[in-house]
Amino acid sequence: MAEVVLQNISKSFGTIAAVDDVSLTIEDGDFLVLLGPTGAGKTTLLRLVSGLENPDKGTVSIGGRDATTDIPAMRNVAMVFQQYSLYPHMTVAENLAFPLRSPLLRTPDAEIQRKIREIAEILQIDHKLENRTTALSGGEMQRVAIGRALVRDPAIYLMDEPLSSLDAKLRADLRIELKRIQAQLGATLLYVTHDQIEAMTMANRIGVLESGHLVQVGSPREIYEDPVSLYVGSRLGLPRINAIPASLFGGAPAGAALIGLRPEHIEQGQGKPSKVLRLEHLGDQTQLHLDLDGHRIITLTDIHSRLQPGDTIRIRPRDPLFFDASGQRIR
Repeated sequence: MAEVVLQNISKSFGTIAAVDDVSLTIEDGDFLVLLGPTGAGKTTLLRLVSGLENPDKGTVSIGGRDATTDIPAMRNVAMVFQQYSLYPHMTVAENLAFPLRSPLLRTPDAEIQRKIREIAEILQIDHKLENRTTALSGGEMQRVAIGRALVRDPAIYLMDEPLSSLDAKLRADLRIELKRIQAQLGATLLYVTHDQIEAMTMANRIGVLESGHLVQVGSPREIYEDPVSLYVGSRLGLPRINAIPASLFGGAPAGAALIGLRPEHIEQGQGKPSKVLRLEHLGDQTQLHLDLDGHRIITLTDIHSRLQPGDTIRIRPRDPLFFDASGQRIR
């Protein structure tokens, strides 16, 4: 594995700046997740690392070597895409072996067989090696796609929303597997997603992108507890952070226009009266929807709560986050 350094990278398509002056270090052994909505620049940044796109300015360094002008084959990276992109006429073993048979790698047959067995066991598809990929389930096909990257020993693994086309249970299972595999192999991994749960559960560090800008990098806990803006704060957390006028509660610092309240940071029993709109019982938690002076708020309450729509309760903030009118954090 190798350290990857992006220095002042920019890329535009016509008048649209897809990536704007991004600097980022992906450390050796890092599991870094790029998080943001569609159009934030996540995939473009991944393609700039892989060499599928060339930057308008800036440099890409892989393992201490300037790789900015290298073609993808010379960068020693392995990619996994949202679509499986498997060869349907080949068996699972043949699909896994395919990248190792590249003329650039010249991998001996004995080493190819060893690698196939090793990765198939890690991914728990060793019993499917002789099956055609057309006979596999969606989850098994995605494991093969991931395995085709893992059989190599690249400088970095690049993954572009590889779990997004799977159903919820498979996504949950493969999130756990992928994190376990990354830790077991000590792999350096750059992962793109718009799914906050994937980011929170798998990443060592998260990089939040907004309209081509890298606005914050940190651990999942840092991003969740100490966001630099309301935009960053809204990327993580279910239910989402509540953003209401700072004037609704006392104690706001100078310049604060908005107060950000995580659902778990709203205390009940004291404070300002609010009206219960509805309750959502979700098994392990109950979400409580409130109206406070015309502003909607979502908080959590006891799963056995007897509150009813129309009831009034008192609430007050605990550990609030303050933001100015543009959404930037005020500390």
